[in-house]
Amino acid sequence: MPTSLTHRWRRLRGSDRYAECVRVLLALGGAAAWSYGSGRINDVVSILLGVIACALAETEDHWRNRLTTLLLTLACFAISAFSVQWLFHYPVLFAIGLPLSTFALVMLGAASERYATVAGATLLLAVYTMIGTDQAHAGPWWYQPLLLLAGAAWYGVLSLLWSILAPQQALRLSLARLFDALADYLEGKAALFTPVHGVDREAMQWSLAMQNERVVDALNDTRLMLVDRIGARRPRGATATRLQMYFLAQDIHERISSAHYPYDALVDALFHSDVLFRCEHLLRLEAGTCRQRASALRLQTRPAANILSEATVQDLHGALAALREQPHPPAAHLLRALDALIRNVAAIQQQLANDTPGELPGNRQERVLQNPEPQTWRDAWERIRMQLTPRSFRFRHALRLGLALLVGYAVLHAVHPTHGYWILLTTLLVCQPSYGATRRRLAQRVAGTIAGLVLGWATLRLAPFGPWQMLLMVLSGVVFFATRLRRYTTATAAITLFVVLCFNQVGSGYDVMWPRLLDTLIGTAIAALAMRFVLPDWQGRRFDDVLADMVRSDARYLEQIMRQYGSGRRDDLDYRIARRDAHNANAMLSTVLANMLREPGRHRRGTETLLRFLSAAHTLLGQLSALGANREAIASPAARDAVARAGKVAVDALAQFGDALANGLTAQTATDDAAWLEPLAAQATDDTTRLVLGQLMQVLVQRDLLAELADALEPA
Repeated sequence: MPTSLTHRWRRLRGSDRYAECVRVLLALGGAAAWSYGSGRINDVVSILLGVIACALAETEDHWRNRLTTLLLTLACFAISAFSVQWLFHYPVLFAIGLPLSTFALVMLGAASERYATVAGATLLLAVYTMIGTDQAHAGPWWYQPLLLLAGAAWYGVLSLLWSILAPQQALRLSLARLFDALADYLEGKAALFTPVHGVDREAMQWSLAMQNERVVDALNDTRLMLVDRIGARRPRGATATRLQMYFLAQDIHERISSAHYPYDALVDALFHSDVLFRCEHLLRLEAGTCRQRASALRLQTRPAANILSEATVQDLHGALAALREQPHPPAAHLLRALDALIRNVAAIQQQLANDTPGELPGNRQERVLQNPEPQTWRDAWERIRMQLTPRSFRFRHALRLGLALLVGYAVLHAVHPTHGYWILLTTLLVCQPSYGATRRRLAQRVAGTIAGLVLGWATLRLAPFGPWQMLLMVLSGVVFFATRLRRYTTATAAITLFVVLCFNQVGSGYDVMWPRLLDTLIGTAIAALAMRFVLPDWQGRRFDDVLADMVRSDARYLEQIMRQYGSGRRDDLDYRIARRDAHNANAMLSTVLANMLREPGRHRRGTETLLRFLSAAHTLLGQLSALGANREAIASPAARDAVARAGKVAVDALAQFGDALANGLTAQTATDDAAWLEPLAAQATDDTTRLVLGQLMQVLVQRDLLAELADALEPA
């Protein structure tokens, strides 16, 4: 029993939400205890709202940068709170300042994700200030802002201390999420090797593209944390180990993404062989090893050795040798692709088998990370200035949200002045940059609010007053933070219960219930109307630009790959940036398509064609990744020259396709280029050259398929 309890405790400590929930528990509990113990119960609402606002503004930075971010957050909070307090009794001035400040804060997020997080929390705190000021116990004009800032500062100090005491925790958990995402991707890839006829592998590719988006997000999150902790210094100690694990995950991702041969063709050619089954089995074992690695990171233990994987690799090599020795073996080009595939999955097994990630590269270009943060104020302003155009989704969202809040402010004065600021809060939280996200958030917000009000009513009926309500109030706040990222309906129910209990401490628990429900319905209606009629950002309108960016990124990635067949394999910064840009662009395509499928029917551009397009785009990226996974210097000058010329043809074909998409033109086909490569591959004397030329032919064919699908899409 003790061992079981210890294991459960370690698993709880290793969960993604544990640290934030403990900090919120301490902050809310401490603030509630102080308010109750000192007899300042009327101050509890503002202090707790300040805690929540600061917790929502939190970023997973190293303590030095977290201190800077905290000071920036408190400065923004102070300006927001005192401005609202000052303008509160001047509705006309308030109505002018509300949309302008909203627009400015949303546009501030163009500088970086850190600024976007702080700006969003600042908007939230502005509404919290309105709510606190609207109460009967408001006190002097400066009192409510100071209470909000005190709550925010209290949480900020706790967060800063936590970061100092556990500097590696957030990075460890980010790496754990990354390896979990890799495991999901490996399992999705393994399903493609199932040797069964009639399987819809195109649908599997679509699903795989969605899983790849999660891997890309996890890679980006981990990179940001590493950049924050390393800065301009040489990484040392635990940070160096985490950096090497990140590089390992990057390389595994490139190898997993690889597509050496069309999967349907592989199944048809090798249906009566056990090679594909063994490939599938090995990939699933490697997925299990990734999960073990993630669990070891969370629990701070050593990952268990996977002996079966090594034996499975040996069996796979034996199956390939038996296939070659058959009286009628498969075609030579298929055997070359199969051999490269097996080398690739075997390399993944070897990388995962090592308990320690090894030493960092001695070459600085192979260990340095690109810092995405603006380096100067001028750089930050330039990023914002580039978004100041109606073509920018951020600009459109800023205008839309500012106007929606202005309408909400007018409605609350005309219809529902008591507790009416919940209208603004609901509009702020429901109105998202895309139609699909807004529609989903709208339904979740209404359902969660109703559930929370029912729970609040039942709680007040069972025990109208009592100190234990403080405990339930604190726990509901913790539940909100534990569920806000994955279960928004539950999070909304928890925060609604939190609000009811907060206001019950000042004697207005029942008074807030019906206004909360009515304001939620009004706020969601305003958000829905704004999303539909105020500069609607239909995804179909930006699809061609997203597609053009994806193809151009693929071209830059291929260009970097082809250089290394002449100079030799190296993971320098330019190569890693090109690879990341290609995967980010592919992930953006899946995001846009997913959002488009949630939009009204007349704004979609052919659902079936879109899904086929996503599958084909992911296949193209897999073909490029296969070239990246197998890159090595080609010894023969003649072969190296032939590969360089073929690579330039493929790069130019992709770049031309991207330019055509960006300018609304029809792309030229690359059929002649692919036909030109075929005899060149037949004349090659070494397997590497044949493999590269064969992959480039597949790239050109896939490029033409994408062009055909793009032409078949309905116009926006």
